[in-house]
Amino acid sequence: MTYLSDTFALAGRLIKHNLRSVDTIITVVLMPIMMLLLMVYLFGSAMKIEGFSHADYVNYVLPGILLMTIATGSAYTALRIFTDKTSGMFDRFKSLLISKSAVMNGQAVASVIFLMISTLIVPAVGFLVGFRSDATLGEWALVILLLFGAALAITWITAPFALMMSSIDGASAFSYIILLFLFISSAFVPAAGMPKLIRGFAENQPMTHIIQAVRSLMNSQPIGDHGWIAAAWIIGITIVFAFLSSWMAKRV
Repeated sequence: MTYLSDTFALAGRLIKHNLRSVDTIITVVLMPIMMLLLMVYLFGSAMKIEGFSHADYVNYVLPGILLMTIATGSAYTALRIFTDKTSGMFDRFKSLLISKSAVMNGQAVASVIFLMISTLIVPAVGFLVGFRSDATLGEWALVILLLFGAALAITWITAPFALMMSSIDGASAFSYIILLFLFISSAFVPAAGMPKLIRGFAENQPMTHIIQAVRSLMNSQPIGDHGWIAAAWIIGITIVFAFLSSWMAKRV
């Protein structure tokens, strides 16, 4: 119980910081919304995607925007971790009678909660611009589970880089690498239309499998192999980077 109470107490502290940061809210929430509006209204009419009409492009692109929301928010996860490291908060935590693992786990819990709240806003805007779904409650539950897993995995990927960097810019810059993976995926256009070399990478990287799984579920289509492959990526990344983050945090 002490471990859980310590974890959620530290997470609550970080969530309060995020909610008080106007810059964080604007970037994490408004940037993906603006990207959604840009893709739908500027490029949507020019997109020709099998199984989706011009008017349905919002149904195609929304899963990618949800992942963009998570990727953008990871920059602020890195920022909070780096700030705690350099401000001496980690040293203060070590002097307290709290679980050592609760420090990084609190960071992860706060990040996932904030990112999941952010992802709830984007579909609401999507609905206003034409998004419609025939998905069942079970399929929506799986969508939420996949997004939760993606938020958790991306949070843990971000943490070690925030711990090892010597500048605040370097700590938050890793989110751009995650965004690069997002753009070289099926988030905005099908990977099948990409040049051969890029297509091979795009079709087999984790972002594509997560996006394809979420897209299939949201549109009540067969999920195929994307579901278990996405789950395998999420579980593998989370285990490896959670262990690495905890190990590094104890040595900061």
